[in-house]
Amino acid sequence: DKQGDTLHLRRMLRSASKYRGVPLQLAWQRRKVKERPFVLIADISGSMEKQARLLLQFFYSVSHSFKQVETFVFGTRLTRITAALKLKNIDRAVDEAARDVVDWAGGTRIGESLQTFNQQWSRRVLRRGAVVLIISDGWERGDVAQLKKEMAYLQRRCHRLIWLNPLLGKDDYRPLVEGMAAALPHIDDFLPIHNLQSLQQLAEHLGKLGK
Repeated sequence: DKQGDTLHLRRMLRSASKYRGVPLQLAWQRRKVKERPFVLIADISGSMEKQARLLLQFFYSVSHSFKQVETFVFGTRLTRITAALKLKNIDRAVDEAARDVVDWAGGTRIGESLQTFNQQWSRRVLRRGAVVLIISDGWERGDVAQLKKEMAYLQRRCHRLIWLNPLLGKDDYRPLVEGMAAALPHIDDFLPIHNLQSLQQLAEHLGKLGK
């Protein structure tokens, strides 16, 4: 980079080896800033049914706003919907994503779903310091100990682990259910997602995370 502020020593040494130890010119470099990848994982079980389609629309918007976005949903099992949300028409994309999900509005197995993600997808999609957003009310119907284990693993692998809970927008809400209580120690940011203002706050929060 001709406008760089740091010497590119490797290129200078290569030049020196070709021309009897004397570099012909100084080489410069500077850091290239890239967007962090986003990984979105949403709960579409029975307790989240009212928010599920809105979450797919939110996922669609994020997928078309950033270059590196991976999207997953879960109820009793994990489903990747990244390809469906790449379609240009939002209604078609959301309908296609919904058709891919076989456990829509069913039970909730957060720990098992995160285990599938950690085992099958984490190495592929968490490279380069991804920011992970989990959207769920925390109602776990499976093994709470497994949820705790998988959350700890996921937090170590990503740059930032953010949990968005639609119930957090209520003044009297307390994260006392077993699943949410087990996940909390392994969450970097615990934020509400219940209206447009909460989405604006999320955007502002992400903007403050730094490079």
